[in-house]
Amino acid sequence: MIRLEHVTKAYYYRGQPKFIANDISAEFPTGARIGLMGRNGTGKSTLLSIIAGSLNPDRGRVRVFGTISWPIGLTGCIHPELTGAQNVKFIARIYGVDTEELIDFVSDFAELGVNFHQPVRTYSSGMRSRLNFGMSMGIRFDTYLIDEVSAVGDASFKKKSRMVFDERMSKAGVIMVSHSAKLMQSMCTSAAVLEAGRLSFFDNVADALDVHSRNMLGADYNKSKEFMDD
Repeated sequence: MIRLEHVTKAYYYRGQPKFIANDISAEFPTGARIGLMGRNGTGKSTLLSIIAGSLNPDRGRVRVFGTISWPIGLTGCIHPELTGAQNVKFIARIYGVDTEELIDFVSDFAELGVNFHQPVRTYSSGMRSRLNFGMSMGIRFDTYLIDEVSAVGDASFKKKSRMVFDERMSKAGVIMVSHSAKLMQSMCTSAAVLEAGRLSFFDNVADALDVHSRNMLGADYNKSKEFMDD
């Protein structure tokens, strides 16, 4: 279970606060599959970072019972001066998993070849994504945090990635950010909408999509239509 207790986070512009989270108290049960929606700039990725523990709230706290991943889809956990293998070793130590097993899994999964032992700063964006995705799939978490993850590589690699991804998701909880309504509906059983620092929960994904669509209509009709047609 993940519990948010009066979590508040704001950024200031010309002395005025813009709230990412405004006294949010909420619970994400273990095994829950929750889609996190919100207009661009509302702070979905920031909220995921707060849940992951990589960013501190201004006030309040997050209590985690079980293990959670870093936000998959972001590459902030990768150090560019380390090699791919060194990054994997570092992550293994941080999360207390078997180093050699994780290295073997990521080396085989990411298909980086000799580049696995080269500095990540030399990688293309696709190679970084495969490394990050391989590391996250190589560790079994109780809850996965997913931030706009997308498949990379050729058709064979995408198929392999989806098989591993589906297997992991079938045995864990998910908090997912995505602009794809179809993905939300296929992956999630409930949803939350972040708007103006407030988090509203819905037992039905379709209800959340309806509220999110209306929020989008208030800001930009075309963006809303693009989301719903995706």
